[in-house]
Amino acid sequence: MSAEVRRAGDRFVTPGDGVVSRHSFSFGPHYDPGNVGFGLLVVANDDVARPHGGYPVHPHRDVEIVTWVLSGALAHEDTAGHGGSLLPGVVQRMSAGRGVRHSELATGAGARFVQMWVPPGAPGADPSYGQADVTADLAGGGLVPVVSGLRRHAGDVAVGLGQPAAALHVARLRPGDAVTLPSAPFVHVYVTRGAADVETAGRLDEGDAVRFTDEGGRTVTARGAAELLVWEMHASN
Repeated sequence: MSAEVRRAGDRFVTPGDGVVSRHSFSFGPHYDPGNVGFGLLVVANDDVARPHGGYPVHPHRDVEIVTWVLSGALAHEDTAGHGGSLLPGVVQRMSAGRGVRHSELATGAGARFVQMWVPPGAPGADPSYGQADVTADLAGGGLVPVVSGLRRHAGDVAVGLGQPAAALHVARLRPGDAVTLPSAPFVHVYVTRGAADVETAGRLDEGDAVRFTDEGGRTVTARGAAELLVWEMHASN
């Protein structure tokens, strides 16, 4: 049973052409053998892109990529014929399967977004794509599963995931609101906005994260308006 807090200021940072990326785990030129992932989560990048900045066409294979926009707008296109405009409140999942090329570029005034990767349950599948506007679902202030491959969420989640041991939950909390984290062997909590008090881990501010390794749920209480991204994982790489 453990809780490991990771502060925003301790992230690896990659300044790129039109985008600055802050990494939760080893990524690109940054390598820490003690921080290559957590549970099934191998990438959790918080990116800020200038207008028309982001990621031009590039390839992926056998990875589930989930994108959550915090501000601005992001345009997605891929070689499997999928495309869409991503705004705050819209969640996207791209399953790269046996191979796909895609791009994500900021439109308008730019964008801030979080991209998260987990491996698929089985390699070599057909590429696929899903997105949904979950704004109305989040209005109640609870912890809402928005992308999931867990059996208990089948037919009751906005977007499916090709990893049957993981789910992403989102909470938009008002001051004083509290939620209970899922009970799972691996739970990753990332504060995208505001601040919250997390049972056994203390205060988390914007950009902070905590990694729980145990079976017990924890209570998170918002200090002000706050948003959380919570990965529930029942396996590890």
